Amino acid sequence: MTASHTIQFTKMHGIGNDYIYVDCFSQSLTGCDLPALSRTISDRHRGVGSDGLILICPPDKSLQADCRMEMYNADGSRGEMCGNGIRCVAKYAVDHGLVQSATPAPDKTAIRIQTDRGVLELTTYREQGFVRRVRVDMGSPILAPKEIPVSVEGQRCVRLPLTIGDERFSMTCVSMGNPHAVFFIKDFARINLAEIGPLIERHTLFPNRVNAHFVTIQSRTEATMKTWERGSGITQACGTGACAVLVAGVLEDRLDRATTLHLPGGDLQIEWPNGEGGSVFMTGPAEEVYSGEWRIAHGD
Repeated sequence: MTASHTIQFTKMHGIGNDYIYVDCFSQSLTGCDLPALSRTISDRHRGVGSDGLILICPPDKSLQADCRMEMYNADGSRGEMCGNGIRCVAKYAVDHGLVQSATPAPDKTAIRIQTDRGVLELTTYREQGFVRRVRVDMGSPILAPKEIPVSVEGQRCVRLPLTIGDERFSMTCVSMGNPHAVFFIKDFARINLAEIGPLIERHTLFPNRVNAHFVTIQSRTEATMKTWERGSGITQACGTGACAVLVAGVLEDRLDRATTLHLPGGDLQIEWPNGEGGSVFMTGPAEEVYSGEWRIAHGD
C-alpha cells in the first residue's frame, strides 16, 4: 500500500515568476521524489500551478547562512538559481520569523541565503510590517564559455552567431549560476518564442541546456525582455536572466551599468557597478499569494 501525508505550502511570485514554496524548517520531505513532486504540483491544470518548486531549508552547519534554497523547475529538473525565487525566499524567511533582524532600521533586514552558487546576501525592505521589496547581491557573472557552459572556444561568448532553422542570430552568453543566452533584436514581431525557445534551450552548443532571452532596447538605461526559461517554458519573469541581460548589454556596449528592465510580469532594477569581477545587484518585489495543503504519496 502506498503511504501518503500532507504538506503545507505557500505560493509566492516575483513579478509573475511564481513558485510553490515549502518550509522545511517545520516539516520534512525525506523520502519524497522531489522532481516528481515539482512536476505534479506545478501543473497548471491538475496541480497548484507554478514555474516550479522551491524548498526553504536549514543551511549547512559549516556555512554562515540563515537558510538554504533548493529549486526544481516545472519539468522536475534541478535549477541552480532563481533571482525572483530567492527574493521570495527572503520574504518568507523574514515574514515568518525564520531569521531575526540584526539591522538597526525597523523596516530593513539583512539575510544570507545558501544557494547552489554559494551564499548570497540580500536586504529586505518592509512596508506596513511585511517585506515588499528585496535587493540581492547576485554575485559576479561567469563569462568563460566552458564555465557557463557553452561549447565554443575563447575567453568570452560575445556576439556569437547562432542559426536556428532559417533564422540567423547574434547572442551573448552569461552565467549567473545558471546559463543564459541573450539576443538583442529590433522588435518582437518576428520572434515566435514558443517555437524558437525549445530549440535554443536544447541546442547542442549548450551541454546543460540554456535560458533564452530576447531583448529590445529603448535607451541605455531601459530595455524590454521576453524569456524562454529552461525547464519551465515562457515565463512572466526571470531574475537571473535580467542580470544576464544587463551584463550582455554592457559587454556589447548597448546598456549602461544601471538599467531598468521591463519583463512581462513587471520591472526589475539591475546594477553592475564595478564591472568584471564585481557583483550584479537586482532589486524587485516579492509577493505572497496564498497558502494551502498538498497530499503527497511515497512509494509510487
